[in-house]
Amino acid sequence: MSKLLESARELSRSADECAKRVMRDMSAICVYNPLSYAWGAFEEYVTRYGKAGKKVIFLGMNPGPWGMAQTGVPFGEVAAVRDWLKIGANLGKPDVGHPKYPVDGFLCKRSEVSGKRLWGLFASRFGDAELFFREHFVMNYCPLLFIETHARAARNMTPDRLPAPLREPLFDACDRHLREAVGVFSGGRDVFVVGIGDFAARRASAALCGANVRTGKILHPSPASPASNKDWAGAAARQLLELGITLNA
Repeated sequence: MSKLLESARELSRSADECAKRVMRDMSAICVYNPLSYAWGAFEEYVTRYGKAGKKVIFLGMNPGPWGMAQTGVPFGEVAAVRDWLKIGANLGKPDVGHPKYPVDGFLCKRSEVSGKRLWGLFASRFGDAELFFREHFVMNYCPLLFIETHARAARNMTPDRLPAPLREPLFDACDRHLREAVGVFSGGRDVFVVGIGDFAARRASAALCGANVRTGKILHPSPASPASNKDWAGAAARQLLELGITLNA
């Protein structure tokens, strides 16, 4: 098993402990850990595409209910993972699920807009996934999806909204995994970690402070952001150019 997978296994174990504490202390929260039940697909993703020598690491926040929660791959919109990344490992289900957010794996009929936009941008610029992953990678900071169940309509809760006693141990584990992953990916070379959205950019800056790593930010592709619904791909490409990053094969 590669160092990256070993680190991800350790993160998954820490995340499972956090999930148990969250569901014990916050009874109205349901937690999914796709690094556990969808490990096979994540392992295939890392094994195929997670080799050293990356120049740019794109960092997301945490799994989306119709993305990584379904496929085990960051921003894992089903069609993109199946058809462009060519990943199709067998997937399990979380031990405790919520009826509004069923995990159907590659049979899921919903499309995660954020993942469709992100992988669509890379596919349009590189054509072949192998070309993109020669020098780039996509990962999430936190592996857990949090679902508030007390609301009139259950909804996704971002990890920064956890109470500090629950949030801090989780963020410590996520910081450690991010540092280890960047160390593996860089292979001793300079690497640029680009946060996808404000949260990921802040966590990258904090976790990698003092390391020989550049950090930056692009607009998150979520449709919840009005700015993302007006040519997100064009806006993201311009932001990357401002950082000195050109997306081309």
